[in-house]
Amino acid sequence: MKIGRKHYRTIWVHPDDPTVIQVIDQRMLPHEFHIRDLRHPHDFVHAIKDMVVRGAPLIGITAAYGLYSALLHSHAGNAQQNLQAAYEQLLTTRPTASNLKWALKKQMLAIAEGKNLGEKVRIALEHANQMAEEDIEACKKIGRHGLKIIEQISMRKNGEPVHILTHCNAGWLATVDYGTATAPIYMAHDKGIKVHVWVSETRPRNQGSSLTAYELLEQGVPHTVVVDNACGHLMQRGWVDLCLVGSDRTTSAGDVCNKIGTYLKALAAYENKIPFYAAVPSSSIDWEITDMTQIPIEERSETEVKHIQGFDGKRIVSVLLTPSHSKALNYGFDVTPARFITGLITERGICKPGRKELSMLFFDT
Repeated sequence: MKIGRKHYRTIWVHPDDPTVIQVIDQRMLPHEFHIRDLRHPHDFVHAIKDMVVRGAPLIGITAAYGLYSALLHSHAGNAQQNLQAAYEQLLTTRPTASNLKWALKKQMLAIAEGKNLGEKVRIALEHANQMAEEDIEACKKIGRHGLKIIEQISMRKNGEPVHILTHCNAGWLATVDYGTATAPIYMAHDKGIKVHVWVSETRPRNQGSSLTAYELLEQGVPHTVVVDNACGHLMQRGWVDLCLVGSDRTTSAGDVCNKIGTYLKALAAYENKIPFYAAVPSSSIDWEITDMTQIPIEERSETEVKHIQGFDGKRIVSVLLTPSHSKALNYGFDVTPARFITGLITERGICKPGRKELSMLFFDT
């Protein structure tokens, strides 16, 4: 996608130094645009843990490049030890997203095919690059499938704008490019279909008001930022035609774990008979989990709740919102049961949330 009319991905190999992986520092957006160089395995751990990069698909790809970096900083005698250590460190950075473990396992299997360190390094880089390309293609396919939903609503409304509610950021900043939940929106906009996006701010990190709004603005998509608590009101008034969210982990039963607050929006959509879809790349489906209570829910620092980050006109600052001695609880995700979800948009098509329906799409996995 574009920033200032220039195309960017969220992660790429440095054009002049293949030992360096470059990423957009999402902590500074939308006020400052910075590119960070990841040179050492611990840089990748920090980037994921501290949300320099975030979004389940991007986390997975970043981790894959992290294993490549671990091999670069090894010699024949300690390569396997360094690789295993990097795997374990990366695996613990963000416990909820399924893509992280999925990507690390795939990368480890690919690397194992190398007969010596040189081969392993080459394979690690090539495979990480391949996974990045596959992520983009999956997003495009999700976009094409989801576009059909928007087209149908637009036809029913005789070309009037389709009002779409989002939560958190499931856009190109959460993937390598194009996004999951935003992909259908971008395709509809590019096709000339009138769309308008209600952007839920998504406290406490405000990924909606900072990242999703930033993306939509750069792509020229009409949108309005609203506080999280306004979303039910919008639905009651009939001002929402469709809810589109992402997924950090989807159970084999079709329950969707996504950014905290998604469950409440699904309940409001269900009550008001508004279609609620989750964009689910196959990398985020956890086939081993059938019970949504088995999903590990990340608990982050209370600082994110008690403080808020913003731009004071000169620099990015953090200010305290709460009494300094008040305690805060900061769950990063919640789970929406399958019964409140209209459908899952995958790269293989759209299905009802359920083991049978998912299995029919992914019968060969």
